[in-house]
Amino acid sequence: MRVAEAIKELVVAQGLRKGDRLPGEAELMERFGMAKGTIREAMRILEAQGLIVTRTGPGGGNFVHEVSQERARALLGNYFYFRDLTLHDIYQLRRLLEPELAASLAGRLDEERLVRLEAVIATYPRPSTSVEEEREQHVSSLRFHQLLASFAGNELLGFLIGFMAQILSDLTVYRKLYEPPNHELWAKGRAYQMELVEALRIGDADRARLVMSDHMATAETLMEGQEAEVLKRFIAQ
Repeated sequence: MRVAEAIKELVVAQGLRKGDRLPGEAELMERFGMAKGTIREAMRILEAQGLIVTRTGPGGGNFVHEVSQERARALLGNYFYFRDLTLHDIYQLRRLLEPELAASLAGRLDEERLVRLEAVIATYPRPSTSVEEEREQHVSSLRFHQLLASFAGNELLGFLIGFMAQILSDLTVYRKLYEPPNHELWAKGRAYQMELVEALRIGDADRARLVMSDHMATAETLMEGQEAEVLKRFIAQ
């Protein structure tokens, strides 16, 4: 693992980017004073982390690879998989971060991005008529927040918010928090999102922050109500 970290430091020190070739095996052995097996194990670690890609054949070798946000979220999600995250844990962060994201984007999104947000809202134009449709609406509603996060000027802020939306989506499906259908959650959530897009369009940062803050507080209350319903059904069985 120490050699893997040293190779990562080498990549940074040499300013290597995605697609750049790493030094050959012999050169790395000489540079770090390590055996061939140790260098190869370090490469396997880095490849498993998604930081390098190995190509065989003519022109092959080890190349710098960029970890996608999807892979980074999946790896981080694995870390939290066996931890007992609660809705409160997730919304505690959402209440802090998402209003500030909304305020920061007010007046900064072009019409194409605003239309993309509206297109997501348009995928749930009416209350669900089945449990399956309710599940899809929950997932789509959180997709709105993931899309908004992808517009963040602060990449770390955008990543954290997108990750929160993803694990909430996974938790909603896993714990069946979409059952029974909740028309109040649909109506209020959709109304907040439409109002938010309008605030973003006219560049009203204070309004965008307030709308998102109210949205998060209402969503937490209603989702905790959903969780309580699921628990009551479980106990009754």
